[in-house]
Amino acid sequence: MIFAIEEINNNTELLPGVKLGYQIHDSCASVPVTVHVAFQLSNGHDPLFYTDNDCSQSGAVMAVIGESGSTPSISMSRIIGSFNIPQVSHYATCACLSNKKQYPTFFRTIPSDQYQADALAKLVKHFGWTWIGAIRSDSDYGNNGMAAFLEAALRAGICVEYSESFYRTNPRSKIQRVADVIRRSTSTVVVAFAAPGDMKFLLEELAEDPPPPRQWIGSEAWVTDPHLMSFRFCAGAIGVAIQQSVIPGLRDFLLNLSPSQVTASSVLTEFWEDAFNCKLKNTDLDMRVCDGTEDIKKISNPYTETSQLRITNMVYKAVYAIAHAIHNAVCREANETIMCDKHIKLESSQVFSRLKKVNFSRNGYHVSFDVHGDPVAFYELVNWQKIDNGVTELVKVGYYDGSLPIGRQFRINQNLTWLDGSNQVPVSSCSKSCPSGTRKVLQKGKPICCYDCIPCPEGEISNMTDSPDCFPCPREFWPNAEKDACFPKPVEFLSFDEILSIILATFSVSGACLTITIAAVFFHHKTTPIVRANNSELSFLLLFSLTLCFLCSLTFIGAPSEWSCMLRHTAFGITFVLCISCVLGKTIVVLMAFKATLPGNNVMKWFGPPQQRMTVVSFTFIQVVICIIWLIVSPPFPVKNLTTFKEKIILECALGSAVGFWSVLGYIGLLAVLCFVLAVLARKLPDNFNEAKMITFSMLIFCAVWIAFIPAYVSSPGKFTVAVEIFAILASSFGLILCIFAPKCFIILFQPEKNTKKYLMNKNPK
Repeated sequence: MIFAIEEINNNTELLPGVKLGYQIHDSCASVPVTVHVAFQLSNGHDPLFYTDNDCSQSGAVMAVIGESGSTPSISMSRIIGSFNIPQVSHYATCACLSNKKQYPTFFRTIPSDQYQADALAKLVKHFGWTWIGAIRSDSDYGNNGMAAFLEAALRAGICVEYSESFYRTNPRSKIQRVADVIRRSTSTVVVAFAAPGDMKFLLEELAEDPPPPRQWIGSEAWVTDPHLMSFRFCAGAIGVAIQQSVIPGLRDFLLNLSPSQVTASSVLTEFWEDAFNCKLKNTDLDMRVCDGTEDIKKISNPYTETSQLRITNMVYKAVYAIAHAIHNAVCREANETIMCDKHIKLESSQVFSRLKKVNFSRNGYHVSFDVHGDPVAFYELVNWQKIDNGVTELVKVGYYDGSLPIGRQFRINQNLTWLDGSNQVPVSSCSKSCPSGTRKVLQKGKPICCYDCIPCPEGEISNMTDSPDCFPCPREFWPNAEKDACFPKPVEFLSFDEILSIILATFSVSGACLTITIAAVFFHHKTTPIVRANNSELSFLLLFSLTLCFLCSLTFIGAPSEWSCMLRHTAFGITFVLCISCVLGKTIVVLMAFKATLPGNNVMKWFGPPQQRMTVVSFTFIQVVICIIWLIVSPPFPVKNLTTFKEKIILECALGSAVGFWSVLGYIGLLAVLCFVLAVLARKLPDNFNEAKMITFSMLIFCAVWIAFIPAYVSSPGKFTVAVEIFAILASSFGLILCIFAPKCFIILFQPEKNTKKYLMNKNPK
């Protein structure tokens, strides 16, 4: 401060012709002493009254630089603020001092802890630490700073395992308790918002037992303290620091100490005697008397080390800020010449108002204040790194610049060392990260960072680590085995390349070929009695319809389309009605034929071939009408079934109208029952080849198959529904062809002696 004032007093551009005076008081970091000094400065007079002509030693105070701590600064500001005396602190960082309602005249050249708390939270978040411990000085600096940090940490999703406060004057048991909390904790990272004097007591306590491996995160108050770097178990500590700076000329000023200057100052006397281990006055027989040969330029200690200036520059900027405020109040520029009125009665309120508007740069460092009296926040990020000789040194590894846009304020490189000298970033989390495919479930009674990883439910995924929720896949997608991605569901239908489809298609084609073969045999032997015995025209029409029945089952195989859906059900319905109508016609013919053999009965003329044809056409036409109505009102259509199976899509034909579908089946069933009843009535009629018996068996098989089909159709899932329908068509078709035509073919081919009219008309064969 003295150096800055003398530099200003010798400056021809800043306050030319005006000399600044000063008083320096040592508050001893004590609030009562600070309050006493504040009242002393506020009354505008020294405690001594000067009676000679030199009254320059007494005068009103225009501004105050200080205090170093937040708590003393708060006490001082409440007093001198009432008198509009501006106060510029170089080291009071409590965010509470930004409240202009309570501290209207307070300014500072060091950033507010609000920014430091934000920088520390970003630092912790940057390295993925979500589970930390927190300790603080039990003071305005520590309590307010930690409160701001915890608020920022909460916003960043960081959990705090413990938060302990202590003060250097606390009983040792209290500090031991805090040390034990750190030892027992599960968090690796400890954020310390504390004064260096407080940290010294805590680190000494931790050093007594084997210190726990902890990654220390430090606030600007202690992380640059060279004395604390002697605690080697803290190597790897990282924190925020006031920007390192250089003040030209300061080193020469500090080294240019005369014996008279040293003797005149109690502070310098103590420093001199400690540095050279001698006494300026012969008051201690155990220590030699300084002989005047001591050369301060030849020693190396914090006093002579000016390359690591941090807080010193804050004092330097504070002095210049006040000087610029006074300059703006008393000086005017005219004709490129600065004129200052030395006789103006300057009030502290004028300095206060001008101080709000100062805006200048000194040695490359910008100085200005916002509406809260705070400067632009800029911090260096520093790391305690061990060098080859085992000494810990402070290394700049990044920065935090509050003037930059959000997202670019925080920058850090990777040239860091961590606890135990490791180059690997330590892990500090309450729970391990949940991988993709799982979600976090909070543990009861614990912070949000303590959770269990639960696999995503069926049909849901999470594609990032530590996902709080799983989300469902789109309707036509399904998760993979890891449940971290959605893939299109496989589409399932009864395709031609499946074994089941090949088997069913083989039976279908085989049945059609068998039917055609039987038709060929019948055509070749169409003049024989066994073919002509029961209306060969109906037999050929029945064989034709059975061929269509076998072939229509092929329409059920393959990917459903709009046309295939309409074709498969209508073709099936019409061909089966044609088939049953032919069987019904043959059954009626058998009954009529035996009725006609009775004397005086000429019934066959009423049911001759034209009537038989008309019967078949009429019954079939009714089914055609039902199918046409079904197709017009609500035809079958292809649909993706997403409900039967969650993990796949069933491509199937929707019925469109369930009434239409069951009407088609119901009509077939009605004809089949009617045919069965008539066949049962005709089964005992005398004949060597009573076709009614064969029709009875065929209808019995037909009805059994389709009665069993209904529950099987309803309960079969997916493509097996189609397979059941095909099986029912094939089974009933094979039942008809084998029961009705197989015996006839056997006689035609292997027992031709029975294929005679005489044998067929013999009612009592031997």
